[in-house]
Amino acid sequence: MESLKFLVLKEMSYNRLLLMLLALFASMYTVNAQEASWFYIVAKDSLTSLEFTKQKNQLRYTGTDARLSGIFDEFTISTFKKTARNTNSLNRDRTFFVIAEPQGLLDSLLMRASYLFENGKVIPIEDRKIFEPNDYGLTSTIAQNKGLPVLLDYLDFLGLPQAWYYTTGSRKTVIGISDATIDTTNAEFKGKIKVFRSSMPVNGHGTGVSSIAAGQGDNAYGVPGVCYDCSIYATNYGDFRNFAELEELSKAGARVINCSWAGSYYSENGEQTIKRMFENGTIVVAGAGNRDYSKTKGVKLYYPASYEHVISVSSVMYKHETPIENIKYEKNGNPYAENIRGYIGRTLGFQNKKEFQDPIIYDLGVATLNAEVDLLAPTMGVFRLPKYAYEDTIEYVGSEATSTATPFVSGTIGLMLSLNPCLPVEEIEPILKLTSTNIDHIEANKRFKGLYGAGILNTGKAIKLLHDLYTDDAIAVISDQHLSRWKFQVRAFSEAVHIKEQSFTQSANFMLTAKNKIVVGANTVLRPDRDGNIHLKIDASLEKECDLELRED
Repeated sequence: MESLKFLVLKEMSYNRLLLMLLALFASMYTVNAQEASWFYIVAKDSLTSLEFTKQKNQLRYTGTDARLSGIFDEFTISTFKKTARNTNSLNRDRTFFVIAEPQGLLDSLLMRASYLFENGKVIPIEDRKIFEPNDYGLTSTIAQNKGLPVLLDYLDFLGLPQAWYYTTGSRKTVIGISDATIDTTNAEFKGKIKVFRSSMPVNGHGTGVSSIAAGQGDNAYGVPGVCYDCSIYATNYGDFRNFAELEELSKAGARVINCSWAGSYYSENGEQTIKRMFENGTIVVAGAGNRDYSKTKGVKLYYPASYEHVISVSSVMYKHETPIENIKYEKNGNPYAENIRGYIGRTLGFQNKKEFQDPIIYDLGVATLNAEVDLLAPTMGVFRLPKYAYEDTIEYVGSEATSTATPFVSGTIGLMLSLNPCLPVEEIEPILKLTSTNIDHIEANKRFKGLYGAGILNTGKAIKLLHDLYTDDAIAVISDQHLSRWKFQVRAFSEAVHIKEQSFTQSANFMLTAKNKIVVGANTVLRPDRDGNIHLKIDASLEKECDLELRED
């Protein structure tokens, strides 16, 4: 008996020692991992090019600059390459993305090689949860672009690398595309598309819309769509009375259907069809319309976008941080700016023309806005796949047409449903709006307030919030939005939900049911009027219908 006790104690001691060694190794690995630095660094000259060779998993500097050689010998460098990420019109050809360890390379280069480099920016650890496919264009950082040399800064703006960290879609998730003909022979669609009803070719419209929503990514060709591993069901369009072609896709299993088209005809039968599809678990996303604001004045409605249970999408500018970065001139000499981040539409002028101050948005460049619009997404500057596929030309969209904006939302919903196949259709729109980027503070937008929905789609934040809400040990954060209408029905299975810097006022209905804990933080306003409601509830019996399906690697 004594010898048995001794053996048990000896085995316990051995196991304890093994655990201590494993813990020590893990802590050393964590420290080493944290010592790696990710940063951007800007060269003084766009012609600056550094020569490296790859040896195993690290780069060796092979240039002739002795000072640089001395600096680089002090670090282990895994990535050092030019990128268009985190750039503007002034430094786009001069910015490098770098991963090196230990920390300190950025400071060393700025101090000891100031003749080459002028500034830099460290990338925080929380911003390193990204994934990029091998066709991610000129803004690639951690990936090597084997696709087209195309500027995909609009995908960066929407947070796609952050979303793809969790999911790139699933063949089991079907995005319906009701549009003109899609080129099924193109590499972006081969093996992932089923055509239910043939349509007419309209200048590559169907192909372009489909490529944004679900064009294949990581295939060393073209550029990736938003939900690039999703499947596509294609059909035609035009039955404004009944939407029979849409309901056919819903019955076949399409969970989201993109309609980059609009009509002014209201149909009660059509609205009932949309309702049946919603009850079947399918959500429709539609363009709000392209007729400009000078004609619609914010009151004209188009369909199916303006029906209940349809997410209506209009356009927004995304590219340049300030108007001064992209000043252009009309023939009469008047200055204007184009594609300025967060502004409605396409172009803006200035009340103070000499100083380029007090921007005014041009009504002619604003697509349809009305009280039924739910979200905004980019249009100008988006790559046009059909132009390349048919004419071998790289070209970007130059208008505010909502056909381009709509599939960004449809693709995002595809990612949501791929991550959580059991996500109730009622929770999709609330999550999209809770995570959208609010643009009410921009002075030039204020005359359109109430007509452009919750703000700008943010795919990265939407996917992260969904992941955190349905992950047991996560802290889900709802923040930085100011919502005065709509119904928000959300469930949380996370360790806690933190609500901060958030407001629900007027007719907003916010209903949050959490399994564990809800924390209402600083600067949160929960103050609806008699038409609104706040309902925060803890339900320990809450159970998930299925587990999240994360990207395999």
